[in-house]
This record gives sequence, structure tokens and C-alpha cells, in this order.
Amino acid sequence: MAQPSAPPYRRIVAEIRRRIDAGELAPGDRVPSTRRITQEWGVAMATATKVLTTLRQEGVVRAVPGVGTVVAEPRPPQRAARGPAPRERRPRDADGLSQERIVRAGIKVADAEGLRALSMRRVAAEFGVSSMALYRHVAGKDELELLMADAVFAEVELPDPAPDGWRDRMEAGARLQWTLYRRHPWLAKYLSVTRPQPMPQAMALIEWTVGQVEGAAPVTLLHMAVTLLGFVMFTAAGFEDDLEAEQETGMNQDQWMAAMEPEFEGIFTSGAYPMYAAMSDSPEGSFSLETLFEFGLARLLDGMAVLVEGRGDPA
Repeated sequence: MAQPSAPPYRRIVAEIRRRIDAGELAPGDRVPSTRRITQEWGVAMATATKVLTTLRQEGVVRAVPGVGTVVAEPRPPQRAARGPAPRERRPRDADGLSQERIVRAGIKVADAEGLRALSMRRVAAEFGVSSMALYRHVAGKDELELLMADAVFAEVELPDPAPDGWRDRMEAGARLQWTLYRRHPWLAKYLSVTRPQPMPQAMALIEWTVGQVEGAAPVTLLHMAVTLLGFVMFTAAGFEDDLEAEQETGMNQDQWMAAMEPEFEGIFTSGAYPMYAAMSDSPEGSFSLETLFEFGLARLLDGMAVLVEGRGDPA
């Protein structure tokens, strides 16, 4: 009885692995993008995406922001198994591991590959150890992500001297958050307004941001702080979305827009969408996450000025 043939994505994965094993693709070389895969093998985009996802899960390739998907460096050989660890918790064990080093490695992985790529096994690969070695320092992936988020908030350096006025202070706090989310694209999508995590470093920044609002009830301050946080956070979530899209398509944002330009041009010239058509012809027609942040922040603070300076505290 004939054996069923492997699914198309598996055959493509095998061929790309063959090219890597044969030296046709060296570490750091770009592998075929999803678009190239669809063209070369005649498969659907969903199949091409599954090919790259499988190769990433197997550790054969990795995503590099601004470059695409490339052949990963060979993983170092795993070290010989050691005896059981002492019961007392030590800051650093015989493998050179510590909670701080594990957290930093997790941040490095999430920055480059997105939070979806983060796992205990993936972080362990950064040290050439088994994932079980990490559990002596962190309880699991949930705790690791929490420690990572609080650690990156600790990177924030508050301006000294701090802005005096309430509006300047809130604007400065929003810009500090925005810069942090740009540096760590995964962070904004990790945070939650409805199920906040205990992160002292993040809480300190939010507290500082509304520190110059006077005469408002605590519940009003909290609503102002979370409204501002939510705006910056949800706008910045686009950074992680773009990173994931680049990994899946092999195209950065400019390349994607260039590829879509003919289709958008047909829509703009149809006459059915005058606002979009006018934007495409306007010399001031740029639109990006940056312009959305700047516009939204100014309008949000304008609205809060009515509350703060008008003394219309709803509490």
C-alpha cells in the first residue's frame, strides 16, 4: 500500500533545510520570503506562512527586523547534565545562569522575534542549556514575561528637572512610554488595562505622569492616567503587529505599501472614496503610527485641559 505523500508545506520545509545543510544558504542569509515561496512552489500564502513558521519553531531560521527571515546560527551543543541543584536558591548557578540574565535573554528574544516566539525552550537556547535549567530561577513563562515587562520599565530615565505644569508632565510621561514601546515592540500588547499586573516600575512612571495634576480626586487621577496609558499603549501595539507581519511576509512596511500601491490606486481613482483620494494627492498626506500618536496626544490633552483647568472634576 502506497504511503501518503507529505503535505506541501513539509516538502518545502525539507527543501529549504536541504539548501541550508548543503551550504547553499549560510547563517545570516535570507531564506525565501512568503511571496517568493508562493511564486517558486505555486502554493497559497497560508502554506508559505506555515513553512516559515515551522522553520522558526524548529530553530532553523529567525526573523530580523528590517531584513526578513534569515538562517539562524547553529545552536551551541548542550552541556553535560549536572547533578541536582542545591535546595537553596542561589543568585547564580554552575551554568552561569541567574534570574537577571534569563530576563535579559527573554527581552532580547522578544525584541527581535516578538512575544509569540518567546518560550522557556527558546530562551534556554540562548544559553545552550535545557529549559529545565531556567526553572531554578523563574517559575515559568508567565513569571518571565512579568519580570521582563517590569525590567524594561526600569530603563526609563525621568527628566531632571521634571516639567512643572500638569500638561507638560503628562505629555512627557506619554512620550517616555512611546519611546519604550518603540524600543520593545512587544511590550504594549503584553500590558492590560483590564487585568493589570503588579509592576512597581511601571506604576512609578504612571504615578509620576499625573503628579502635577492638582485638586483632582484620586479616582479622577486614575482615570486620567489610565486613559493616557491606554491611548499610547493601543497605538503602540502597531509596532508588534508590524514586526509579526514582516516575519510572515518577508516585507517591511515600505515594501508592503509599494506592493499594495496598484490596488490602492484603483480604489482612489474610483471616485467612491474622496477623503482617501485627497490624501493621496496632498503634500501633507503622510500617515503613520508617529503622526497618529502626535495628533491623538495633542487632542487628548486638549480634552483633559477642559477638565483640569475648568475644574470640572466628575468625581
